[in-house]
Formats: sequence, structure tokens, C-alpha cells
Amino acid sequence: MSSRIARRFELLRARGERALVPFLTAGDPDLETSEALVEVMAGAGADIIEIGVPFSDPVAEGPTIQRASERALAHGTSLRRILAMVARLRPKLDVPLVLMGYANPFFAMGEQGFAKAAAQAGVDGVIVPDLPPEEGALFYGACREAGIDTILLSAPTTTPERMRMLAGATRGFLYYVSLTGVTGARARLPDDLAAGVARAREAGEAPVCVGFGISTPEHAARVGAVADGVVVGSALVERIEGAASRDEAIDAVERFVAALKAPLREAPPAAD
Repeated sequence: MSSRIARRFELLRARGERALVPFLTAGDPDLETSEALVEVMAGAGADIIEIGVPFSDPVAEGPTIQRASERALAHGTSLRRILAMVARLRPKLDVPLVLMGYANPFFAMGEQGFAKAAAQAGVDGVIVPDLPPEEGALFYGACREAGIDTILLSAPTTTPERMRMLAGATRGFLYYVSLTGVTGARARLPDDLAAGVARAREAGEAPVCVGFGISTPEHAARVGAVADGVVVGSALVERIEGAASRDEAIDAVERFVAALKAPLREAPPAAD
């Protein structure tokens, strides 16, 4: 049986749309607000929602998400509490929910322990930026056996041979990092983005979603013209950080997600 993520991409292809994958850090500013934000994102047009697991040393993250992790950890956010949040959300949402986090919190639960708990909670996929497939065979294998898609990352510097390996091994989609460096909203996208995404799409059959640096609906439209999906993180976290109240954060996220999704409903078919 196909995964919830695979079914979402099938639906989007039938509609001629591109996926919007918004990100938030769970527990920023608190888990109750995060839970409400996930629901709002789903209602505003998110196709897959990426839920960040806060970690004390998030090596791939820029200052915005680092600060979000610090706030979440200060409020006692843990992986087990995030799984409990997913379990509460799952009966209410049909949108795929993906955990993005670093290896240590997952390993602390044990490969099998995490996979079983995540599957029971209703997690659809997992992204672990600091765990390449060669080093994570046991973890990724346990997740796949539990029905959780293991989403791998590639980058502009990835060799053609490795790109083919990643495209063949990933499940759900291939996450293409648009630039070298850490996460963070950028004023403009890389000039070689289209060529890089084309290499990723040619490497295998997995849908390709692009993240890092996407911060406006115009960026989303440009990425949606060449990729299967668009991941937006820091620009959303900035809106949560800058809100003066919980209601203001929810309203800002709802409006921004809707604005990001709008051009993806009109994106032309990505080049084969």
C-alpha cells in the first residue's frame, strides 16, 4: 500500500499542482501553539507539514531556527511530547506529517523504539540531516519497516553517482537543498537552481522538493515551475517569532501559507 506522502503527490499530479511543505519547530513558542499552527497550516493549503524536533546543536540551521530550537527546549519540548502532539493531530488531519530532526534524539529512543512509537502516533516521514544512508541503515530500515518514509537530502555539490543513489533510496520525496550553507530566508534564489533541480529529477523517479532560502510567494512560484514541491521554513519561523501574541502568530502563519500555496496551484508542469 502506498504511503500517505505518495498518495498526496499522486493527488497533486492529478490536479496539476505543486506541493507546499511548510516547516515549524515544535514547541516554539510552546506545544499548544504548535499544535494549533499545524492545524492552521493544513487548512490554509499545506500539502505536507514538516515538524522540527528541537536540538541543542542543529548544525544545518541558521540563526532563525536555532533560536526557535532554544525557545522550544527552554519550554521542555521533547521528542516524546512531540509524538504525543502528532497522535492528537492525526485523527483530525489527512495531511502527511514529517518529523525533521537530528540523529541524537531519535537514537536516544532506539531505532526500533522510535520507529514503533512514531508509527503508532501517525508520523508519515522522517528527515535526519546529519544521518547519511550509509550510517543510518538500521534506523532507516526500522522506519521503513514501520511504514514511515525516510526522506533523504541532496545538494548542488552532490555528485551524479550519489544523486542516483539518493534518488533511488529515498522514500516519499527527495529533499533538494537549494544552496550550500545553513537554513535561512534569502532575498534571492540561486541562479543555478533550475539546473540543479533538473539533475535531481533526472536521477530517479522520486518527487523532488526544494528547500533552504525560499521566503516569498514569488520564490515559491519560481521553484514550483521546476520542482515537485517547495519547502519553506525560516520565513515561517520568523513570523512566529515576531508575533506579539498566539493569535497574531496563528493569523500570520495562516495568511502566509495561503499566499505561498496560491502560485503552486498554477505552476506549469515541471520539465521531464
